[in-house]
Amino acid sequence: MTLGRRTRSLALLLVPSLAFAQQNPQAKDPANLMGERTSAPAHADTLEINHGAPALEQLLKKLRTRASLMMIVAHPDDEDGGMLTYESRGQGARVAMLTLTRGEGGQNLMSADFNDALGLIRTQELLAADRYLGVDQMFGTEVDFGFSKTKEETLAQWTHERVLYDAVRAVRLYRPLVLASVFVGGPTDGHGHHQTSGEICQEVFTAAADPKVFPEMGLPPWAPLKVYARVPFSRVTKDGMFDYATGRTIPPLFHNYVTNTDSTGEPVATVEIPEGEKSTLLGMHGDSYVQFARKGLALQKTQIGEGVRTAPAGALSSGYSLKASRTGSSSAQEKSFFDGVDTTLTGIANLAPAAPASLRTTLASIDKQVADAESIFTPENIELTAPPLRDALRSLDTLLAEMKAASLPEEQKYDLLHELRTKRVQLNQALVLAHHLSVSATLADPKAGPEVLSTLTSLAVKIKLDNKSANSYRIAGIHLTANTAGQGIGQADLGAIQPRTTRELPIRLPYLAGLVPTRPYFSRPNLEQPFYNVKDANLRNAPATPYPISAGVQFDDQGVRLDLETVVQATDDAKGPQPVVIVPPVTVSLSSASGIVPLDMPSFPLETRLRVNATDPAACHPVAKDLPKQVAKLSIRLSNDWLVAPGIQDFDPHCAVDKSYAFTISPPHRPEDGTIVKAQAVARSAAYNYTESFRAVGYAGLTPTNFYTPAIDKVTAVDVKTAPNLKVAYLPGTGDSVAEFLPDLGITPTMLTVADLTAQKLASFDAVILGVRAYSAHPELAGAGSKPLLDFAANGGIVLVQYNSGGSSGHAAPYPFDLPGDSAHNVVVEAQPVTFLAPESPALNWPNKLTSADFEHWVEEWGHGFASTWDSHYEALLEVHDPDQDPQKGGLLLARTGKGAYIYCALALYRSLPEGVPGAYRLLANLLSLRQNPGFVTDIKPSEAKQNDDD
Repeated sequence: MTLGRRTRSLALLLVPSLAFAQQNPQAKDPANLMGERTSAPAHADTLEINHGAPALEQLLKKLRTRASLMMIVAHPDDEDGGMLTYESRGQGARVAMLTLTRGEGGQNLMSADFNDALGLIRTQELLAADRYLGVDQMFGTEVDFGFSKTKEETLAQWTHERVLYDAVRAVRLYRPLVLASVFVGGPTDGHGHHQTSGEICQEVFTAAADPKVFPEMGLPPWAPLKVYARVPFSRVTKDGMFDYATGRTIPPLFHNYVTNTDSTGEPVATVEIPEGEKSTLLGMHGDSYVQFARKGLALQKTQIGEGVRTAPAGALSSGYSLKASRTGSSSAQEKSFFDGVDTTLTGIANLAPAAPASLRTTLASIDKQVADAESIFTPENIELTAPPLRDALRSLDTLLAEMKAASLPEEQKYDLLHELRTKRVQLNQALVLAHHLSVSATLADPKAGPEVLSTLTSLAVKIKLDNKSANSYRIAGIHLTANTAGQGIGQADLGAIQPRTTRELPIRLPYLAGLVPTRPYFSRPNLEQPFYNVKDANLRNAPATPYPISAGVQFDDQGVRLDLETVVQATDDAKGPQPVVIVPPVTVSLSSASGIVPLDMPSFPLETRLRVNATDPAACHPVAKDLPKQVAKLSIRLSNDWLVAPGIQDFDPHCAVDKSYAFTISPPHRPEDGTIVKAQAVARSAAYNYTESFRAVGYAGLTPTNFYTPAIDKVTAVDVKTAPNLKVAYLPGTGDSVAEFLPDLGITPTMLTVADLTAQKLASFDAVILGVRAYSAHPELAGAGSKPLLDFAANGGIVLVQYNSGGSSGHAAPYPFDLPGDSAHNVVVEAQPVTFLAPESPALNWPNKLTSADFEHWVEEWGHGFASTWDSHYEALLEVHDPDQDPQKGGLLLARTGKGAYIYCALALYRSLPEGVPGAYRLLANLLSLRQNPGFVTDIKPSEAKQNDDD
């Protein structure tokens, strides 16, 4: 409807979501994966090359080519960054990357987040890296379930149909001319996930073009013209080819998934991409494309830490082998991915043979106008390019209108309009840069934070326009949109913005309803499910849920429309401007998502945290004492007949609060070992019923994501004992949550720093645990830095070292053992049985007698970083191995040293303890209790202790 009470035009869109989707193309492609609309710039993108003159210089190159490429890989950091940067920034191609997983099963060198929370962090890391590469990003719905040694194991989890669907959808959305993968789809790829991405990249070449494949997708088929795979890293020798996943040499065999043929010969490079070539565009000193890409890779810190993987200077190329082509070209040597492909702007006309000849003529004219702009471009006077760019955009708008109205076969029209719209976006962006125009939008209330309540009924925003040019421009209109609610408002004919000025325009969305919290559009009900469910099918393949509130402006440049978009932000004094996100007014959480109750413990405490953002401070009791107090209820629901006390606790839903409430659950009688009870916290009133909370995941310098989790604690009754009065210290590594679960064993750990590792400080403890990758996190532990720990063990203490990365540990342990750090010494199939190598070892028998049942239902993997060789002082306690893998005995090593012990445990306690796996708790209890273990103490004779001390 139109509201006519104002002198300027005001349009309010309040329409049902279905109708909105039909009327608004943004609803069909809300994340703009097709690239057909002007989008807001990436949040926190301060990279110089993406702004001003450098950005315009690249756009002028992109405008003169229709080259496009999509790379398909398995995980963040799999990408060939040098190649992607060369194609995007060096050649002007439109480039996208489809990453099947978000790296949920990877390691984390930056925080204690794992699984889905880690996936959100790695998503943002990859998006930050993409800003260097200059690529568009898509994702699959597959979950990285941990290291997988074979493609067959991977596809048994993900299913071939799901992976192919994700790839087909991405290709049909983006419609690239060329496909490429880092992997070939075979054992040389080194990982089952890698192999799958290589296979799918070739298969989608055929599948995306077949209208019979996934017609329910609702996207027209698309036939890429060529598909490539990078030449394998592993070379074929006289002995065969090396399988990184298993550490074995196997007979060479390479499969082409397009032609369905095999070859025993090593794939050879059809084309070499000169990623070592330098470009002044990439910096004052002219980085090479691969060097520039490595700066982006350095932002993926969860995987590489704070270091930078620098690329060597000089000639460097990346070889790719052609797997199939629709151009008629053979696998002979090529100069580029696009040999045999018409990538000129006029080549767009090839998409619509039935179109009138004027299509090609107009495209040639537009190309000439862009060429004119390119010829007069200088970084100091980019505004000189504006007149020919304006003419080009005017011509393109006319052409778009003509082609929309033209009578063309449906598929031809779809393909043609897609290409023309992507070129309009590029031209629009180029002209905006040439005019030195920009837009930003902030909440009108300067004190408001970035978290906006879902109960909000109106929204006031200030849109700021900035014109640094010497010209004035008519403001044709502004708009404010609540994307998730399908509501928007616009104002038209707002006068002009004068040269070298800024102008603020207030706008209010007066009627809001249906705002939903900003959360990832993908989720899964449990860690066992190896893929995500998607709430909004239109967002599938998107990197993230779009920010909920956006604003924009339309300028009139001598009759040509210019669009600028932005996300609405709030001022944050500590972090700078932050995008607005929608949050619920009430959240409730439990102190953990899982835990155990020892059978001899009569009750289990549940700490419930309630957060209320006051929706009506004036009604908060006792501020408004004349009003009746409104009471909401906080309670715990249990899945069985266990008891909870207190039953209900009251709170005022109008009073802002962030506090903890104590509950206690207890069994009505002694439970059986393994009994599980699920406790759910519920905050309810007449108006709402909230059962979840969120937290921002990330780290300083990285865009955070709100990660929602249900307020559910899975409590398992476990027959577990620990030695009495244990005093345990914990030195954190690069990130794990093991220390958080020690209280379930009745142990309150003391957290240490390296500075605390003194004889006096350590003397008060029974055991010291080193967190995951502690030696990598604390390089000062090398050499003499470990002496206090070794002395502590020699004097009767227990040093328990968790998984560490590769390299010899002889410098940090009492006796040497080797950690090769390769895939051949990882055990990833958690269902594989464990063999007791030393069944009589005191560590396996007291205070809990461990059996094979204790090594069932562990989570995701047995562990990384198994030792390959070790000194004879160590005793290997367990053996486990994956199918077709050599026996792995280096996962749990125990060495007596003096009166104590040094233990290396590569078993993934950090994955299984948070999931309440009983055997993981019993094993940990035994290891920490070793100092008081009668069998361990009596086994050491004074002479042996003296001998060990002398060693």
